[in-house]
Amino acid sequence: MNEQKFPKGWDQERVRKLIAELDARSDEEWVAADEAAAADGGDQAVVTVPASLLPEIRRLLASHKTA
Repeated sequence: MNEQKFPKGWDQERVRKLIAELDARSDEEWVAADEAAAADGGDQAVVTVPASLLPEIRRLLASHKTA
């Protein structure tokens, strides 16, 4: 079996807790979280695109360098 690699400060227990918390969310809680993130006013946007474009979009995002 392959050894799990976690980001600094994360371990298997922390991941399990996060997954359990996210799995316990209701649809209303997911919508509220999305709306709160959209209302944040930060420098991000939510855009609906055809699923067929996702591989190219992911490639572009992976190559993007932030300031």
